[in-house]
Amino acid sequence: MVRGSQDPSSGRCLIVGNYCHDVLIKDDVVIAESLGGAASFISSVLDGFSVSSIYVSKVGPDFGYCMNHRPIVSSSSSQTTLFHAHFSSEIKHQDRVLKRVTACDPIYPSDLPDSEFEFGLAVGVGGEILPETLGRMVEICKTVFVDIQALIRVFDPIDGTVGLVELKKTGFFHLLPRIGFLKASSEEAPYVDIMEATKWCCVVVTNGKEGCTVYRKDRKLQIAPFPTTQVDPTGAGDSFLGGLVAGLVHGLSVPEAALLGNLFGSLTVGQIGLSKFDSWQLQRVKDEILRRRLQSFGCQEKQAEDPNIMKTADLEMFHTALSAAKSVPAYSLQECKRDLPNSPRAKCSEQQRYLVHSVCEEPLKSVENKQ
Repeated sequence: MVRGSQDPSSGRCLIVGNYCHDVLIKDDVVIAESLGGAASFISSVLDGFSVSSIYVSKVGPDFGYCMNHRPIVSSSSSQTTLFHAHFSSEIKHQDRVLKRVTACDPIYPSDLPDSEFEFGLAVGVGGEILPETLGRMVEICKTVFVDIQALIRVFDPIDGTVGLVELKKTGFFHLLPRIGFLKASSEEAPYVDIMEATKWCCVVVTNGKEGCTVYRKDRKLQIAPFPTTQVDPTGAGDSFLGGLVAGLVHGLSVPEAALLGNLFGSLTVGQIGLSKFDSWQLQRVKDEILRRRLQSFGCQEKQAEDPNIMKTADLEMFHTALSAAKSVPAYSLQECKRDLPNSPRAKCSEQQRYLVHSVCEEPLKSVENKQ
């Protein structure tokens, strides 16, 4: 296999998780094909904030996209991880049914750089992260963020339908005390003992239109959402995690960073496939983050680990400012004309293909990623 040429010494963050091919199917008709995988959505956010990162992702020789962060090309016998997301227009408010069609090789500890990082993100979607790989991550990263889906997903051996198992029944549970942040959706949270997990790490549970909740030890803080209309839920939880990490890298408190995560989750569900963010919109957000950092310079409460110490009024002001930034006209997605992801004629500059209108015309049900 061939590793992408990246200098590990230049990365502040290590992101581990495979890129994927995503196919959206509505009423048995393919309506969109796109680059997928948590790492791809996270990179859209972190790159927008100029967060220096190293990505360790595996794909097969059939991979149909050119990336800023090049993946590892696995053996010729291993295809790129492929997911089919099925929607139905006949059943209102129906969530998508996600199926893994093919799975690329797992990521091994030996695939990780022999370097140290400030932050590490374990964001597998197709079972590619092994317990020993996560164990290596906690050794080389000061703070590790884990999307729980990377640990508790299981796949039907017949049709690949995605299911969940309790964290305690996996080979990852013993690593929980060494994890800094654990992110779960409201659907995934019942498979984790939240109260037990908060003894060792900060737990963030996303809940779609209700925003998210930050748990730390025996306390919790509700973080407000940003209203939006759902078009495609794919990748929203990944964008949330990207926003959370970007906020912490840029000096925000945990509640402020979670609020930033909510913003990017809401922006992602308004698009089909891989999210794109308007440059003016991003600049408005970055300007607001810088303004808050300057205002809070030297303030002790901004340095506290307890997320509940943040003043509610202060967080509400930040929410108002981010809402104003979001009101900037978003990136106008245009239809792309390209061949299927596995076609040798696929154009590297195009990240997705849209065949018809949006996947879901219903109001937002969840901005959480279930990919």
